[in-house]
Parts: sequence; structure tokens; C-alpha cells
Amino acid sequence: MADDLSSVARFLYEAGTLKHTKRTGWWMGGVKDPESVAEHSWRVAIIASIIAKLEGADPAQAAFLAVWHDTGETRTGDVNHLGKKYTGGAEADPRDIAADQSTGFPTELADTVRNLIGEYEGKETPEAVCARDADKLECMIQGIEYREQGYTNMQRWIDNSRGRITTKSAAELADAVLETGSLDWFRAALGETS
Repeated sequence: MADDLSSVARFLYEAGTLKHTKRTGWWMGGVKDPESVAEHSWRVAIIASIIAKLEGADPAQAAFLAVWHDTGETRTGDVNHLGKKYTGGAEADPRDIAADQSTGFPTELADTVRNLIGEYEGKETPEAVCARDADKLECMIQGIEYREQGYTNMQRWIDNSRGRITTKSAAELADAVLETGSLDWFRAALGETS
């Protein structure tokens, strides 16, 4: 093999830590064992592909951005909005983290990773906008699921997430989600009516 892939191998282990990194904002709402960053990112990718298709953007690129959007949290952890207040609102720049994470990667791969994070953070391409809306919609859906599991303090997360969605398709999808129960899919699959 022409390229040394040891830095990529190390990153794969690093990326795996996101399976154990909890989304800390949910603790403020009383959730004892919140979802991991990896669980969140997986559904964000699904949602991003859907929103992008509805918006006429590239669903594969939107999903690609969404899969990678929180990889920097391997280095910073998931800092919730309250925590950011005490760091002066300054966060580590995800582009700087991606540059560090991809050091030693084959050039084309390093460029791809850095460009992905740059595109997501730039918020300018239709795919980045769709991926960012997917991030908000996923948070809203998770809040609804936690509320239906008995965590009563979730309305703030649901409302804030819904209010931050920008595309027409994501807004319409969010409204449909708000009108749908989290187990309606199961009832429909069983052929149950109402």
C-alpha cells in the first residue's frame, strides 16, 4: 500500500468514542441515560438525506455532512449551551479539530474531511443548510421521544429546535412530526387504525 494508513486507523478508534459520548444537554432536562453523539449523528444523516431530497439538494452530500458534523466532539466532548456560557461562548473551531484529526491521512482523504467540516460550518451550500436543519429536527424528535417516555421537561428543547429550522421542507416535516406519535409507525406496520 502506497499510503501509511495508521493515522486513519487511529481515527477510526477515536470516532468510536462517540458511541459512548453522551449528549449532555439532555441531562438538564432530567434524562438519566441520554443518547450518544453517534446515535444522534446516525439519525441526523437519515433526516438530512430526506430534507435534501425534498429541497432539491444532493441527499448523499447532505447525509455525508451529517455523519461527520459532530466528529470533533471526540476531542471536546458534547458541550451543551449552558456550558458554552462559561467558556465565553468560544468553542473550539470544528475546522481546526478536523485539521488535527486528519493529520497524517492520505492527502485526498484529509482534504475531503477538512472540506466536509468546512462546508457544514460554512452554512452556505444547500446541503449544509439541509444537514443543519436535520440536526435541529433530530433534536426535536428526540425531545418528543423523551417526553413520551415520561421526561416532562422536554418542551423547551422541542420548541427551540423547531424554531431554529430554516428550510420549507424541514419545517413541514417538523410540523408532521409534531402531529405524529412516536409509536404511530408501529401501529401502522401492524395495520392498526387509530
